[in-house]
Amino acid sequence: MEDHRVVAEGLAALINDQADMRVVGNVGTVAECVAAAAELNPDVVLLDFRLPDGTGPDAAAGIRSIRPASKMIFLTREDTEAARFAAVQSGASAFLHKSRAAAEVVAAIRDVARGRMLITPRTIATLIAKRKAMDAQLERLTPREKEVLRLMAEGFPSRAIAAELGISYTTVRTHIRGLGSQARGRRQGPRARPDQLAAGTRAPRSCNPTNSKPSA
Repeated sequence: MEDHRVVAEGLAALINDQADMRVVGNVGTVAECVAAAAELNPDVVLLDFRLPDGTGPDAAAGIRSIRPASKMIFLTREDTEAARFAAVQSGASAFLHKSRAAAEVVAAIRDVARGRMLITPRTIATLIAKRKAMDAQLERLTPREKEVLRLMAEGFPSRAIAAELGISYTTVRTHIRGLGSQARGRRQGPRARPDQLAAGTRAPRSCNPTNSKPSA
């Protein structure tokens, strides 16, 4: 699932060049991805994180409800702990940054198709521990701070946050400084940036259902 056509076409060409793989569908939204998975029954689905109508985890949840055997790989530019945690929650078998070499992406598809989990138990445990610490910090925030944090996580700049909430730009900056201070002030637990606190908010863009049948 990739909503950038050039990227999607490049991925499709890369995968179709492999003797043991073929792309069975290429779409750019959550709704299209779920519908394509229902129709095409892919072995492996490549997912971006941010999509026009939702997120990669939204798509993964929809696919799992109808094609539970399909494996998920997140291939994205999103590199926050929040994104990784959301991918783990959605049942992903791998989380790769788009800067990875083509050979690594192909190898990951083969491994996942064979049933390997490329997100280690240690990584999962670390993400869960950090998420618990973030949740504890969120509980200490005021309702207004939570609103500011949510919009920050969705990519709103400070002035747009001010307009959205009907408050001054100066007030928004004060809230942001306060959030940063709270994140820095809890060094005894896992450290978190303000944008990482909102682990469940929107996040890259792609869904390439792939049938991968590695040769023995």
